[in-house]
Amino acid sequence: MLGITKRFPHVLANDNVTLRVKKNEVHALLGENGAGKSTLMSVLFGSYTPDSGIIKINQKEVHLKNPNDATALGIGMVHQHFKLVQNYTVAENIVLGAEPKTKFGLLDLKAAKKEAQALSDLYGLKVNPDEKIQDITVGMQQRVEILKVLYRKADIIIFDEPTAVLTPQEIDELMDIIRLLQKEGKTILLITHKLNEIKAVAERCSILRRGQMIDTVDVATTSEEKLAELMVGRAVNFHIEKAAPKIGKTVLQVQNLSVQNSRGITAVDNLSLEVRAGEILGIAGVDGNGQSEFVAALTGLSKPSAGKIIFNGKDITSLSIRERIEMGMACVSEDRRRFGLVSEFTVGENAALKNYYKPPFVKDKIFLDKAAMEKNGQELSQAFDIRGGEDGAESGAMSGGNQQTLIIARELSMGASLLIFAQPTRGLDV
Repeated sequence: MLGITKRFPHVLANDNVTLRVKKNEVHALLGENGAGKSTLMSVLFGSYTPDSGIIKINQKEVHLKNPNDATALGIGMVHQHFKLVQNYTVAENIVLGAEPKTKFGLLDLKAAKKEAQALSDLYGLKVNPDEKIQDITVGMQQRVEILKVLYRKADIIIFDEPTAVLTPQEIDELMDIIRLLQKEGKTILLITHKLNEIKAVAERCSILRRGQMIDTVDVATTSEEKLAELMVGRAVNFHIEKAAPKIGKTVLQVQNLSVQNSRGITAVDNLSLEVRAGEILGIAGVDGNGQSEFVAALTGLSKPSAGKIIFNGKDITSLSIRERIEMGMACVSEDRRRFGLVSEFTVGENAALKNYYKPPFVKDKIFLDKAAMEKNGQELSQAFDIRGGEDGAESGAMSGGNQQTLIIARELSMGASLLIFAQPTRGLDV
């Protein structure tokens, strides 16, 4: 990729970027939030057309108008947010858009299953082609995404933040899969914030900062501290001293709580816990084991099938979402695009989503004060280093990490007594 420049309204995402990747290497692409990593890879995958610059594959210049062009040239992408149909089987998702057909032009499901099973066995991915996506773990869903790429015979595979939603065990398994893909002759591009993963599997690493290519280094001879310094432009302190907490009265009590998921299956079964003022209570577990349903019940997005939720001494089990917010509950959702913000809104508008009906954002109890919203958005952007939302740009144009920072800034600025964070570091750099 030579001299790639890509602009969006109010944002120069890639500024004359040159990236050279060797055949059959694992090449990491490192950069802080909004550095332009995903944009650059989206250009390579044909999702975006660059404003200037050229792309060469095996020394030959190519023109990518869409992802189909990239796929035809052997480029595949495993997206951070999976592109799977939940009520389709593994096999159906793998072949979707490139289905094997019978002589009558119909879907040859038997051939699809056979192909999916053969690829799974070849790469040791251990997926069941007959299972539906909604019934398998997040880690397994990612394997299906990988198989989709392999089914289309990709030689260059882009992984966009692949470990963001995986458990430690699943991360180790993914690293093994990447090594195996490299052994089979594939070239891997790995977008990540996680320095230990770069050290584990990559030979070289290219660093982007604010849309510009800073350097390409050999991973084996470059420390994690140096990689972090190149990424953010300053020395990074990895050692943080945590002050002793001052534990106060009970803020939240959950009593014998049961919650069903969207399919009517019990996801949370008779759970009880309490959280006190000044305390950080962690909830660990493999993704898909009731965490999402638990947070939905706490915040009012769903109703529990049994049990009580007591917040600051009051039973809030049947209260609305707004009533819980008014009482001092804040939440950073695990799915920022669905529950955290409105992509078409500005930073200021999203920052006021939960209190837009209060002064200073409303005048005479009727009219919204957009100027006050934008001023608040600018103040939060400065305080929390939120980038990409300048001059009224839509929040959807910002990087995922900056979107997450915006949501965290909004929730922290509301003076809540209870903060609920669901996967808060998803998409965030060091």
